[in-house]
Amino acid sequence: MSAYTYDFNEWPTGFRINPRQEGPSADLIEAFRSIPVAVAGDCLGRCVGARGLRSYHGDPALKMCGPAFTLRVRPGDNLMVHKALMMVQPGDVLVIDGGGDLSQAVIGGLVRTTALRVKLGGIVIDGAVRDLEELAEGIVPVFAAGHTHRGPSKDGPGEINIPIACAGLCVMPGDLMLGDADGVIAIPQEVAARLLPKTLAHLEREAAIRETNRLGTANPERFDSLLRTKGLPV
Repeated sequence: MSAYTYDFNEWPTGFRINPRQEGPSADLIEAFRSIPVAVAGDCLGRCVGARGLRSYHGDPALKMCGPAFTLRVRPGDNLMVHKALMMVQPGDVLVIDGGGDLSQAVIGGLVRTTALRVKLGGIVIDGAVRDLEELAEGIVPVFAAGHTHRGPSKDGPGEINIPIACAGLCVMPGDLMLGDADGVIAIPQEVAARLLPKTLAHLEREAAIRETNRLGTANPERFDSLLRTKGLPV
């Protein structure tokens, strides 16, 4: 049976726990740690990435890079979050579809304490967090849609390791999650190895452009030719 085949004779309606999916190799994950989210987004067509999330871990220099461990929860409920934390491996990124609801926090200081123990690579939630002072201590990158003091229920339902939509971002279990001060992006696992050299080449091109901008030696034709195609006499 496929990991994504639903058997409602086996699971109560609305509940599903699939096994953890292996992500990219450790070497590939390590190589992507130096790649900015904006560069990865450029190389994926500039139309991919989460929207409306902000960082809550305090340190803007703290980067997130690891395989996605996906969840869908009932808004304001974190029963399956606690189950997921029993299943993750060090470096995994918990990616949670919380329906964008901000009325109750799904993640807080107690979950962060467990996340530190299991060496979680990060938390991304289309939903709310709380206990901001604890989250702002850093170590675990946390990105969320908002925050509230109101705590979660623990009733379910919820689903673990299924394809989800998180803040406009399609995420499959095992996809490579990147997060930094600019935002969050998911790199499909099947394209990660091919994308890496493109991102490195993109960084080299940007470095060259940055230097001509700094020196004032940029070729004006780079933009004038674009303007002429629009019919402007430049």
